[in-house]
Amino acid sequence: MARPRSAGYDDQREHILRQAAALFAAQGYAATSMNQVAAACGVSKAALYHYVRDKNELLVDVAEAHVLRLEAVVDEIAAQQLPPANHLRALISAFVHEYANAQNEHRVLTEDVALLAEEERARVLGVQRRVVAAFSSAVARYRPALQGADLHKPLTMLLFGMINWMFTWFRPDGPLSHEQMAPLVADLFMGGLQALQPESFSPSPHVKETTQ
Repeated sequence: MARPRSAGYDDQREHILRQAAALFAAQGYAATSMNQVAAACGVSKAALYHYVRDKNELLVDVAEAHVLRLEAVVDEIAAQQLPPANHLRALISAFVHEYANAQNEHRVLTEDVALLAEEERARVLGVQRRVVAAFSSAVARYRPALQGADLHKPLTMLLFGMINWMFTWFRPDGPLSHEQMAPLVADLFMGGLQALQPESFSPSPHVKETTQ
């Protein structure tokens, strides 16, 4: 019979995932040992294995927990049934906040997910694609003409580029906090969407389309 979990099991496991994410982000997954994770968590290596099977499970759980949290944020905002402009602004603001509080986890997702086994990687990337699709739909709802020109998807990726790269140069002790940066990102992106003339991006009739 399996031993019952302690009252603080989930909290301790979350703590382990946070510490593992910090180590993976700082020195890379391959260079991080379970001994280092145990030391960072203040537990013995034997105790660590009470919470995770191995280092690969740590990587899977860090990446998957991060994307599932992002998807939960998307679902929470969708449930509010906001008008298109408010919906898109809420998504942008929420993701700036989420990324600010999970920079290590996001670095692991972008840099180490390729190390997962095919099934595990597909599961994580499947959630990630759903998140991107939700943003793309929000962009299309805010500016329907972009969907007709098939611009909503590449513009969504430009938005994620803004948010992702912001934390490579952003410093919390700088002139702006991430709370102030969130509406700034939203204003820049949404203002840019309104300025776009979709008809300018229609493919030339003299250019043949090619498939990759």
